[in-house]
This record gives sequence, C-alpha cells and structure tokens, in this order.
Amino acid sequence: MTAIHYDLEFLEDGRHIELISIGMVAEDGREYYAVSRDMPVRKIRKDKWLMENVVPSLPKGAGDRRNHVPKSWLFDYADPVVKRRERIADDVMDFIRAAGPDVELWANYGAYDHVCLAQLWGRMIDLPEGVPMFTHDIQQEARRQGLGWNDLPKQESGEHNALADARHNQTVRQWLAAHATTKES
Repeated sequence: MTAIHYDLEFLEDGRHIELISIGMVAEDGREYYAVSRDMPVRKIRKDKWLMENVVPSLPKGAGDRRNHVPKSWLFDYADPVVKRRERIADDVMDFIRAAGPDVELWANYGAYDHVCLAQLWGRMIDLPEGVPMFTHDIQQEARRQGLGWNDLPKQESGEHNALADARHNQTVRQWLAAHATTKES
C-alpha cells in the first residue's frame, strides 16, 4: 500500500460542498497544491470562519498592492496554483495514479474531504480507475488505538492551508503507525 495524505478546504452549507483548495502529500515525497479558480467567491465572503481561517492562506489573499492585486479579489487569479476545477481533477488523478496500483487515501475528519474529492469527477460512480472509493480517517485510527485528539502531535503552523494540513496529516498518520507498532510489541 502507498499512502497519500490529503486535505481539502471547502465551503459547505449543509447541502453542497464546494472546493476552495486541495493539498496532497505522497509517501514518495511528491506534493500537490491547487486553489480552485471556480470557488464560489461571493458565498465565501459571507462566511466569517472561512474569511478568517482559510482565505489568508490563499495566494496573495485579500489584495496585494505591490503585485497589483485589487483588494476586491479574494486571491490572485494569476498565481500558478490557481486552476480550473477540470484541471485540478486531471492533476489529482495523475498524482494518485503515479503512486501505483495500491493506494490508500488518508485525511483528518475526512468524510467531507472525500465527498468533495470525488465530486471533482462528478458522482461517486464516476471516479476514475485507480482513485480509491473511500478515505481512511486519522481520527478513526486514533480512536481504534484508544487515543484522543489531545494525544496526537500538534500542528506547528499553517493550519487551514490545505498543503500544510496534508503534511501534518502525514506526520500524524506516521506517528499513529509507529504508536501501533510500539503498542503491539
């Protein structure tokens, strides 16, 4: 099994989950980060939590006079990590397939992340070959081992930046694997 750790930042309103950004880290050291050019900017502006926690980590978020990004823009559309949803779907499929035929996806509280990920290609049954139909959840693994949130390694910085969160997910999942091995010994 090859693990890919990931995180998505998204807007959810109880009916829809809409992609803002995605970060992925593979065990072989590859990383992927993208921001959706197609995110629902007007809806995000109305969400105080997203504006305070997620938007600041987007490329040149909230305007940047030095680079001529108007303050009215939520992020810099010209940044190379900003991509159309279709491009992100192709990139993610290639990233996952490059890990080999036996891939495990890992996320922290990953239920919504997996739905948002799957929706890159449409319905769940539209997942491309090689993309897993489920995500292993770090919190479930921690509970299986009798551990709670406060027992896990803490993230030093970058919380709610999808790539920083994916890197931390990898750290926690590897810590849990080592903890399980130590516990069994």
